Amino acid sequence: MSVRTAKSIWNGTLKDGNGTMNFSNYSGPYTFVSRFEEGPGTNPEELIGAAHSGCYSMFLAALISGEGLTPDRVETTARVHLGKDETGPVITTIELDCRVTCDGLAREKFEELAQAAKAKCPVSRLVAAAEVKLDATLD
Repeated sequence: MSVRTAKSIWNGTLKDGNGTMNFSNYSGPYTFVSRFEEGPGTNPEELIGAAHSGCYSMFLAALISGEGLTPDRVETTARVHLGKDETGPVITTIELDCRVTCDGLAREKFEELAQAAKAKCPVSRLVAAAEVKLDATLD
């Protein structure tokens, strides 16, 4: 199996510092404001959301394909909630909102496959400590 690499550099204090995240063809800034408030740049939670939505979409497409069907489109949005517990900041919930277009896919089978993808995609398995909510729609 493959090994992927990402690199981050942080300069300065938590509130006044800044950093850069780098992987593949992406390099972007992140700061305290982009993570805990609203401001330009990215943050680890946004990147986890991108990873989770991409992983879930691919896994669901694979499950649908395993049924002998070809999905036209699997579009997933992930909303990652950052909260706080007694230890500090923590990802509390990830909401996956998925819309699928696939001719011939019965609603009951779709719901079964959508739940299976939620449970089995590698990123879902990684973030199992957070509550993962799914709203899946077959168009």
